[in-house]
Amino acid sequence: MEIVIADKSHSMYAEIICETIAESAAVRGTGIARRTPEYIITKMENGNAVIALDGDTFAGFCYIEKWGHGKYVANSGLIVHPNYRNAGLAKKIKHKIFEHSRTKFPDAKIFSITTGLAVMKMNTDLGYKPVPFSELTDDPTFWDGCQTCKNYDVLTRTERKMCLCTGMLYDPVAKDINEKKQVKSKVFKRLIHIKETMFLKKDKK
Repeated sequence: MEIVIADKSHSMYAEIICETIAESAAVRGTGIARRTPEYIITKMENGNAVIALDGDTFAGFCYIEKWGHGKYVANSGLIVHPNYRNAGLAKKIKHKIFEHSRTKFPDAKIFSITTGLAVMKMNTDLGYKPVPFSELTDDPTFWDGCQTCKNYDVLTRTERKMCLCTGMLYDPVAKDINEKKQVKSKVFKRLIHIKETMFLKKDKK
């Protein structure tokens, strides 16, 4: 199994990718924003997608969408072909597209809206936090893409404040701040420990 950054040479898989995404949504009974093969091919040509292949056989896919002039990106369309499910492939694809997003758009906030518990778990493992929709992109083009979802009426009735999907966000700035706080805390605790050790030695003398 190979998971690679997709390019135009993978355009032959666009049709089966769209079919697999649509069939999966129908089986789960969840809403999904439909994408055309042409849209998927554009993602491949721009280097904004990853694809999993078993030799020449399609196994899985995910792509990057950019919103708000690059301030936000989303990892969308995560799908694994039925023949390759329940083997941990979705997690590997998710990690690959997340790493690619962080490399290509290092300052962007990465967000996700999903109804899938498995995706929520993967997002959490990567450092995403559940957030209200107000913290996600306000780019109208993104939300217009939800019009083909069967739950779009829920989104419009709540004035885009909530839907059946859960909003999740990875903020690189907040992540860096938390990591620095953790480092400072560890350094401080280490200094306290050194001082306590020194005083204990002094007392023994």
